[in-house]
Amino acid sequence: MTRRGWLLFASMCVIWGIPYLLIRVAVRDLSPAMLVLARTGIGALLLLPLAAVRGDVRPVLRRWRGVLFFAAVEIALPWLLLSDAEVRLSSSLTGLLIAAVPLVGAVIVRERLGAASAAGLGLGLVGVGALVGLNLDGASVGSLAEIAVVAVCYAVGPIVLARHLSDLPSLGVIAVSLGAAALVYVPIGAFSAPSKLPSGKVLASVLGLAVVCTALAFLVFFALIAEVGPVRATVITYVNPAVAAVLGVALLDERLTVGMVVGFVLVLAGCALATGRSPEVVAEP
Repeated sequence: MTRRGWLLFASMCVIWGIPYLLIRVAVRDLSPAMLVLARTGIGALLLLPLAAVRGDVRPVLRRWRGVLFFAAVEIALPWLLLSDAEVRLSSSLTGLLIAAVPLVGAVIVRERLGAASAAGLGLGLVGVGALVGLNLDGASVGSLAEIAVVAVCYAVGPIVLARHLSDLPSLGVIAVSLGAAALVYVPIGAFSAPSKLPSGKVLASVLGLAVVCTALAFLVFFALIAEVGPVRATVITYVNPAVAAVLGVALLDERLTVGMVVGFVLVLAGCALATGRSPEVVAEP
């Protein structure tokens, strides 16, 4: 990998490792729906003009049904559930649980699992069990169910993109998807707008999510794919949760338990066995 490739790779590992921290801070003053509206709205305002200038919007609009479905499963639904879950779950635990996304993708993509894949799936499930069973502080069945749905959405979204939208410009797909999600959340967020201006930390978290973790993140990720290829680029899936855990412990004083460490290692090992290579799904939180 070139020096530029390593720089882009390291940037993405950090950029998509910090949303869990920022979400945890933002939902202290904002409702999950309002947070999603702010993130998608600002992201769309930044990316849609760029996509329009490049001529990437018109071909995407011709396939609006598929794009809307992608927007629903990759952005609109998981971002709401993720934000709502983090009202109760720590950012570090949430990030580590999302590491199971490649396991879900392996099950969805493959009709039959070989011995190694089945072993990897079992090992990964044990890891998820260790993450959940040994770290129940503040957790609830509802919040854990929300993360489970998020994991499924994050596994399905890239598959839809690869199988049905791969011939469309990526920037156009993401920009239009963000715009569509923002329009959906306008009436929902309007009913949950805060009665007073949120704190500076919350506003900074929202801007960080929208500008850095959404708009800039996708531009960097597209550059990374062009530099090292799609398979190598998706290795960031293994690193993002670790970044989320470290940031949660360092900046929010969250506890890093033995169960979290053991569970995360088992999930990663299970992902490697289940997929047989680098993961082919990327969870953008």
